Amino acid sequence: MAILGALVWRLGTGAFLDGLYVIDGSTLLAALGIGLLTTVLSAWRWCLVARGLGIQLPLRGAVADYYRALFLNAALPGGILGDVHRAVRNGRDTGDVGRGVRAVVLERSAGTAVFVVVGLSVLLVLPSPIVPRNQLVQIAAAVVLAAAVTGGLVAWARRRQGASLVTRALGTAAADIRRGLLARHVWPGILVSSALVIAGHLATFLVAARAAGSTASFARLAPLMLLALLAMLLPLNVGGWGPREGVTAWAFGAAGLSPSLGLTIAVVYGVLAFAASLPGAAVLVVRWLRPATPPAEQATPA
Repeated sequence: MAILGALVWRLGTGAFLDGLYVIDGSTLLAALGIGLLTTVLSAWRWCLVARGLGIQLPLRGAVADYYRALFLNAALPGGILGDVHRAVRNGRDTGDVGRGVRAVVLERSAGTAVFVVVGLSVLLVLPSPIVPRNQLVQIAAAVVLAAAVTGGLVAWARRRQGASLVTRALGTAAADIRRGLLARHVWPGILVSSALVIAGHLATFLVAARAAGSTASFARLAPLMLLALLAMLLPLNVGGWGPREGVTAWAFGAAGLSPSLGLTIAVVYGVLAFAASLPGAAVLVVRWLRPATPPAEQATPA
C-alpha cells in the first residue's frame, strides 16, 4: 500500500485509471487463453514432482487445484497463501500432509529457480541502462554461490548418518530433490514447462503493453518486463500489486520511457493476471459446496 500510495503521489491517478480503460474483450480473451496454457503447464510440473515423490496426482485435478491456488494468491496478502492451501489440502487428500507440502515446495522452488536463471541470463544478454552489467554479474555470482552452498549442505547430509533434526531434514530434502527434481523422467519436463510458463508471463505483459499503447520493440521491453516479474517474487504484495508497479514505473523511467506508461502497463497486467485466475474462484466455490470425501489411501512409501 505504501508503494502504491507513493506512485499515486508522484504520478497521479491517471495511470491507474488508464490501465482500466484500455482493457477490452480481446485483451481479456488473450489473457484467459495464455493463463489457461500457463496453468496447465504449471499443474503438469506439479504432477511430475509429485509422482517423483510417490504421490499419484491426476492432471485434471491438479489443474483445478492450481487454479484455486492462483486465485487465492491473487486475492490474499503475500502471494503464497494459495500455494500453502494447495499443499496442505493435497497432503490431506493423499493421506500424507508432509509429503504433499514438500511436493508443492519443490514445484514452486523449481519454477522460481528456472525463472531467476532465465531472467538473469536475458538481462545479461540484452544490455539495458537499468541495471549495470557488473551488478548483474555480482547477482549471478551470488545465486551460484547460494546454489553451491545448498548443494554442499545436501551432500553433507547424505553422507552423514546422524540423528539430529537438521541432519534428518537435510537428508529428507536431498532424497526429495533427487527423486522429485533430478530424476531422469522428471527434470526435462520441469525445464520445458517452466520455460514455457515464463514465455506465457512475458506474452501477457506484452499484451498489456500493446493495450496500453506502447510501441517499443519486444527486445527493449523484455528486460523491463523481467524486472517487474522478478519484483513479484517478493512476498510483500497482494497478487503482485505494489512491488510490480513500483519497479515497472522505475524501470521505464530509467530506460528513457514514460514512468506513467510503465505504471499503466503494470496495472493492465495486474488486472489481466487477476482475470486469468478467476476460474479458481469457481473451483473454490464448487469445492466448498461438494460433500466432504474420505481421505485417499496413503501415498506410496518412499
